[in-house]
Amino acid sequence: MARNAEKAMTTLARWRAAKEVESGEKERRPYLASECHELPKCEKFRLEIIREISKKVAQIQNAGLGEFRIRDLNDEINKLLREKRHWENQISALGGPHYRRYGPKMFDAEGREVPGNRGYKYFGAAKDLPGVRELFEQDPPPPPRKTRAELMKDIDAEYYGYRDDEDGVLIPLEEKIERIALQKAVQEWREKMARDGRIIDDEEDDDEIYPLSGPAREAAEDAKARAAENDPHGLLAPRFTAHVPVPTQQDVQEALLRKRKQELLQKYTGVEN
Repeated sequence: MARNAEKAMTTLARWRAAKEVESGEKERRPYLASECHELPKCEKFRLEIIREISKKVAQIQNAGLGEFRIRDLNDEINKLLREKRHWENQISALGGPHYRRYGPKMFDAEGREVPGNRGYKYFGAAKDLPGVRELFEQDPPPPPRKTRAELMKDIDAEYYGYRDDEDGVLIPLEEKIERIALQKAVQEWREKMARDGRIIDDEEDDDEIYPLSGPAREAAEDAKARAAENDPHGLLAPRFTAHVPVPTQQDVQEALLRKRKQELLQKYTGVEN
């Protein structure tokens, strides 16, 4: 038995369809949706388009139709979808339901749009045509670049190396390398002086550049005494010499207290001490 599609293409079937149009039994759908001003007719033409789309979507699933027939069917489906949207807009303008806003999205799940080509969809076997499959296999877009604010969230003091001295490993290594470098520099200097014929007195003490006196000398001696108590073997010897007295916390508090007393005395008595 012949299929329905073959029956519809017979000469008798086409002649009968033409007679129905001539006699008015079957009304021809207007070319423009805006030419129809009756809501029931607009609804009827919309349903007629939906039936045609369903029929063509079912046909395009057959991959054996050939490339050209599949492309033609896909173009016809997209054309009918645009026409359906026009009729839905006309129905909405005549006071009917808003199908595009509230109605189900028919055929949208079956069709697939190419990225960057919005509006035209590929259905069924058209998605596997040569040249179309490559369009859907495009590389995904690169991840968005982070902004400066997002990058600064992970930056702290450790990023700049301010906490490298807190691990207890870096400072001893630096001191060891520093002592080795210092000994090497002194040895090279001695060899140079020996080549020049100059005599070096190892027992001669180096004079201080800025000699201390009074409170400054006492503060320096106290600092040396505290360092000797904390480091009896000289492993953590200071790498610099304090040439000015460094006040303690108690000295700072006493100085602030004296200054506050002078301010209060000057404020209430007008006498400057």
